[in-house]
Amino acid sequence: MTTPVLYDVQGPRGRRRVLVSSVIGGLILLGLLALAARRLAANGQFDSDKYKPFFNEPLLYRRLWEGLTNTLHAAVYAMVLATLLGVVLAFGRLSQRRFLRLPVIAVIEFFRGVPLLLLIFALFLAFPIVVHTDLPALWALVVALTLYNGAVIAEIIRAGVQSIPKGQTEAASAIGLSRGQTLRIVLLPQAVRVMLPALISQLVVLLKDTSLGFVIGYSELLRTGGQLVQVLRNPLQLYILVALVYIVINSCLSALAGYLEGRQRRTSGKTPVAVTQVETGIGAV
Repeated sequence: MTTPVLYDVQGPRGRRRVLVSSVIGGLILLGLLALAARRLAANGQFDSDKYKPFFNEPLLYRRLWEGLTNTLHAAVYAMVLATLLGVVLAFGRLSQRRFLRLPVIAVIEFFRGVPLLLLIFALFLAFPIVVHTDLPALWALVVALTLYNGAVIAEIIRAGVQSIPKGQTEAASAIGLSRGQTLRIVLLPQAVRVMLPALISQLVVLLKDTSLGFVIGYSELLRTGGQLVQVLRNPLQLYILVALVYIVINSCLSALAGYLEGRQRRTSGKTPVAVTQVETGIGAV
């Protein structure tokens, strides 16, 4: 039996071509970086005055910390609420009752199709006119993120549940579990392992989308950075720092996803008998 491979092993000529192409590509990239550095230097972006605020302005980090705190508050609230909403919508989407499934499908498609920025404006500007009650900028942003991402997470959960082999559902029905029990006890725990990477990726997108709060005056990290730029006059350096903060937070989320995925893989690998029993229905009586 031959082992399938994605490509043939390269010979001496192929390896030389790859090496030459890599060297040429690296030289081109270094040239572009050198050109960019030269243009930045010509515009005074490497002058010491641009970097002094990072060392002699304690208010800078205090303001950035306030902006980061506001960003995390909005992100955590929206992550929890969007996940809960996504689970509820996914269960309705997977329901066998049409009177429940069809309205849920309409809700999911509506909030997936509406631009997030439009939702934020509607909740912050139109909602107070309708209900005659002002909605704080934080909650206008959180509710908009919850509605949009909840609809997306519902589709992620639905796809994860439907990726489970059909025999799992049949075995659960054979031992007398209802549709809701099958989803909650049998299918959803297994689907978590499948959908975890996509779910974490969506939460990362949610975190970055909190930056849209600047359009309604919410003082999140990006808006705070923009306010500091107007005072310190070093936009490139400050926005690079803000971008690095986002990268660090998103990297932590990705590392957490990898840890959870590995933990679930090890846990599921230790209990193959339980899975077999559910699949076959053995031991249910």
